[in-house]
Amino acid sequence: MTDDLKRQAAEAAIEFVEDGMKLGLGTGSTASWFVKLLGEKVRAGVNVVGVPTSEATAKLAQDEGIALTSLDEIDRLDLTVDGADEIGPDLALIKGGGGALLREKIVAAASARMLVIADAGKHVENLGAFPLPIEVVRFGKKASERAVAELISELGLSAELAWRIRGGELFATDEGHVIIDASFGLIPDPEALARGLSEIPGVVEHGLFLDLAETALIATPEGVKRLTRA
Repeated sequence: MTDDLKRQAAEAAIEFVEDGMKLGLGTGSTASWFVKLLGEKVRAGVNVVGVPTSEATAKLAQDEGIALTSLDEIDRLDLTVDGADEIGPDLALIKGGGGALLREKIVAAASARMLVIADAGKHVENLGAFPLPIEVVRFGKKASERAVAELISELGLSAELAWRIRGGELFATDEGHVIIDASFGLIPDPEALARGLSEIPGVVEHGLFLDLAETALIATPEGVKRLTRA
């Protein structure tokens, strides 16, 4: 059922694609549906070019016959379509479960519009149940972890911090960084947390995407709901 809802959300997003668009292509299971459906449109004659947010998305797009470029070649995207791990009030997001948060945020920030697609389970009243990814450089990573813990304490919050592990080793992003997953349970003030994390020297990026998404398409058993940021 969940996979079917993800496809429905992606199908709704395809309606936003117009010939000649420069598109940001997200990462994750829901975004993959969008890339596959976009490939069908390309093979039917629609002319678009995409900037992928991960090596995995780049491979999928190439397999689908979608022309790719980079933000070194073009300076602005018309639309980015991406998934989210949580969608909270006013389209505040937690992203990065797939480990591509840095590239995802760069691409979203370079886009005229960001469209988020998800199944109903990702729509929440408050952010924080999904662990917040915090991407850090390998150099001094323990010092960065201590600084993150200190910030959390200063903000009056509590969280369990865990290094992301894959195959028995530290998970590495496409940029070679590592990720701390911070399990808060509830993030009452995402803006304050985002500001604090951005000020820690070893933190490259965090998974709080605030004031970036313009529209969300959320697939429910009753149909696809469209939400817009105030």
